[in-house]
Amino acid sequence: MKVLALLLAGFLASVASTQGETPAAPPPSGLRNAKVTTRAVSPGALSAEISRLSVGAGPLWIGYSQPVVPGKRHMCCFEFHGKISDVDRLCCGGCNLERDGSFTIGDDDRRPVQLEGQDGLVVLLRAARGHIGKVRALDDACGIDAGGLAFVWLTGVAPEESVAFLASMAPKLEGENHGDDPAEGALMAVAVTGHPAADSALERLLARGQPRELRQKAAFWVGNSRGERGFELLKKHLADPDPDFRHHLTFAFSQSPARGAVDVLIGMAKKDPEGQVRGQALFWLAQKAADRAAEAIQNAIRDDPDEDVKEKAVFALSQLPRGEGVTELIRVARTNRNPEVRKKAVFWLGQSKDPRALAFIEEVLSQ
Repeated sequence: MKVLALLLAGFLASVASTQGETPAAPPPSGLRNAKVTTRAVSPGALSAEISRLSVGAGPLWIGYSQPVVPGKRHMCCFEFHGKISDVDRLCCGGCNLERDGSFTIGDDDRRPVQLEGQDGLVVLLRAARGHIGKVRALDDACGIDAGGLAFVWLTGVAPEESVAFLASMAPKLEGENHGDDPAEGALMAVAVTGHPAADSALERLLARGQPRELRQKAAFWVGNSRGERGFELLKKHLADPDPDFRHHLTFAFSQSPARGAVDVLIGMAKKDPEGQVRGQALFWLAQKAADRAAEAIQNAIRDDPDEDVKEKAVFALSQLPRGEGVTELIRVARTNRNPEVRKKAVFWLGQSKDPRALAFIEEVLSQ
């Protein structure tokens, strides 16, 4: 009985000591061509551990597992989101981290389907000479080829620490043509992390006073990845004093799956004080919700006081699915009282190459 009591006490002590710790996830099952070592990260030590690992002369990859936002699975090469096979759970086969390309999974590479409930997200950092040169966020079902480099897999990384570390990199965006910019990769990794800390970090990156490009990138990822919570964050900026930011905000709302995103775009098309923003809202409305866009666009053509917005609204009509867009353009060309608007409608009808449009243009020319 004494032995049993000691064993039970030891078991209870072990359970107590691990409560609150992040589970130690194994390296991705699809990892290959890598010299793998595993390290446990103590609470609060992620940034220091990454700094220590990155000081070596040779490049290496550092990776760890995180929870992923609901519905944001199947991220593989080029952040592809699509259907995958029930057999191999892969979207593009796998990613060559060193060659920025994909590889095809063959029969010898197939592996067991991963069970639901795993973290789902793999954060990858390429480090060399004290510098993080790339950040990638991939589905844990995506194959990963590390190009023969050393690969350090970190366990016990808390989401709050990961988000804080990645968010600290995001303000270092390098400009329009950054491609492998690690700051943008870090921003994406924050956005697809399934933890409330990511919402708080993105809200700070969206705030007034941050550089405009950072705010615009953050707005895109908030709309694209954060669902209803992201939608609510974006709505806070509808009255932002920067018209260029609100112009970009229309795109962010077009990326949102939230049920109210279309209503917000319609509201921006009607009420934003800047014509460029109203026109852009009409464009994205046509792309996102053709079934509701025609009425809003027609209203803008009829009522908007800005001539440029009227012309952008005509262009938005040309972006509706071909059948509806051509029908609406012909109606504008026939009935609108503004000659410039009619002229634009005829121009976009000519670009459509639709037989109905060509017949209408021939009719006009024969008069």
